Amino acid sequence: MNRTTLHRLLPPVLAFALGAVGVFGYAPFYLYPLPILALAGLIHLVRVNGAAFGLAYAYALGAFLAGVSWVYVSMHEVGGMPAPLAGLAVLLFAAYLALFPAAAVGLAARWPLTEGWRWLTAFPALWLVAEWLRGTLLTGFPWLALGYAQAPAGPLSGYAPVFGVYGVGALAAFTAAALALRRWPGLALAAAVWLAGLGLMQLPWTRPVGEPVSVSLLQGNIEQSLKFRPERLAGTLATYRELALASRARLILLPETALPIFLDDVPPPYLAELAAHARAQGGDLVVGVPLREGERYYNAVVTLGSAPAQTYRKVHLVPFGEFVPWGFRWFVALMDIPLGDFARGPRAQPPLAAAGQRLAVNICYEDVFGEELLHALPAATLMVNVSNDAWFGDSLAPWQHLQITQMRALETGRWWLRANNTGITAIVDARGRVRARLPPFTTGALHGSAQGHAGLTPYARWGNAAALAAAGLTLALTGALGRRQRPPG
Repeated sequence: MNRTTLHRLLPPVLAFALGAVGVFGYAPFYLYPLPILALAGLIHLVRVNGAAFGLAYAYALGAFLAGVSWVYVSMHEVGGMPAPLAGLAVLLFAAYLALFPAAAVGLAARWPLTEGWRWLTAFPALWLVAEWLRGTLLTGFPWLALGYAQAPAGPLSGYAPVFGVYGVGALAAFTAAALALRRWPGLALAAAVWLAGLGLMQLPWTRPVGEPVSVSLLQGNIEQSLKFRPERLAGTLATYRELALASRARLILLPETALPIFLDDVPPPYLAELAAHARAQGGDLVVGVPLREGERYYNAVVTLGSAPAQTYRKVHLVPFGEFVPWGFRWFVALMDIPLGDFARGPRAQPPLAAAGQRLAVNICYEDVFGEELLHALPAATLMVNVSNDAWFGDSLAPWQHLQITQMRALETGRWWLRANNTGITAIVDARGRVRARLPPFTTGALHGSAQGHAGLTPYARWGNAAALAAAGLTLALTGALGRRQRPPG
């Protein structure tokens, strides 16, 4: 390989490595400055070498191949897809996701402003819009949005209750640009943004209401390959029965599809015993179970106990896991997945009244879409996520999912209770701090208490509208200014 070829290949290789290294900024490592430093390195490479779209694409491909590699586990190790096809599918998935940050960087490099101003103004706004689009188009996949790395300890997380994860990501992108440019005005403004974030972290955006409620979050640790086997059903029901009856909490939570058969197939004495135990504690039990209503099937949660029986039906379904996108039935046929097409539950379902609280329930993947959860506020006092991350084995996915919950806690100003089949089962307070958690891949119950909250954060009131409006206004003003500054002819 001659020197010219090496010189040509080195920038994209470095960009790819920067993207991959940035993944260490997310859970379980929580090195929150690292993704910002990695992005600053990318901007430096673009300024030196040009080729903005290509270098940014290499960077994003490295980030997604490293950060969502757990998709391979769900398709090959759990789903049984042949390894070459599963690897190819992960590569194509990452290649699609990489288009969004690459487009943001590519457009920023061509924005009609002087170099310093385009990176400090247009780039953060374009980054925000690109991440929002990635989280919206084709049902959306906002995993590894830049802002998540800031939860819960990064100073920029102070902006989460105001602008949400996309706004936090835009401020992180601004910081990266300031570091890459190394000019005092930008660095001074970035420092001011971080100091203001520290101040915002101290504000009580919502207020406690009522007394804390005792909770037990059950983790059955049922291996995914065994979960839906008929011969394993009796053992699964016995595991959750034993864990539930040992609890003295007012609120007992079981994970997503903890009972892996349709509700009307569960033996009535089993449900009656769980309900009687919950009533004896003066509270309720909340359990994930598939629901059959005529020709329609739902991934659902039901309550048993003191309060009248209530149901939540999952709304935002997982492509290829809970429904098959048009034209992809052949792809799903390559995997041995026992779930077929679920129906979507109605939007804006009210919180469930249980154990003296109002529970805003969401199932697994739904907590990735923060704005879709806001309809339950301010009525909800607690947020509840029931999940089954056994699909992804011992990978980064369960830890990243926990960090997403931490960001949601900051955005909503509510405690979050996570009951997960194999983990990570956790209690997260309104400041995004993990108060208690179970080790993953263990069978047990997490006992603790949770404090209900009332009130609305600015983000809960506005959703993503405020951040998108700020980005749109920034792009409109800078675009108009750049066109005015461009010399005639």
